[in-house]
Amino acid sequence: MFFLHNIIIKEYSIMFEHSLCLGAYLFCLGIYGLITSRNMIRALMSLELMLNGVNINLITFSSFLDSEEIKGQVFAIFIIAIAAAEAAIGLAIVLNIYRNRNSIRIDQFDLLKW
Repeated sequence: MFFLHNIIIKEYSIMFEHSLCLGAYLFCLGIYGLITSRNMIRALMSLELMLNGVNINLITFSSFLDSEEIKGQVFAIFIIAIAAAEAAIGLAIVLNIYRNRNSIRIDQFDLLKW
């Protein structure tokens, strides 16, 4: 029975490590996209990718470290709601900038008022 218990713990630890690696990979991919993109829509998508990586890590830590409490899941739901609002407001800002400047390149936004 001890051997079976070790196998179950090893399987969970592998899932734990893979989930954390996936979350870290998504976060790093989002940072790379945010730094290198010149398009504002790509920057917003990279920001959403970073938030999804954080959500995966929150849910992973919550489910593997303390499965009785759902704090990580609650924080993930809040982050999803904030990300939806951020995407809506960000796309509205991009649309207004495109109407005024006819471009959505980040390097052309050097003025606060036009």
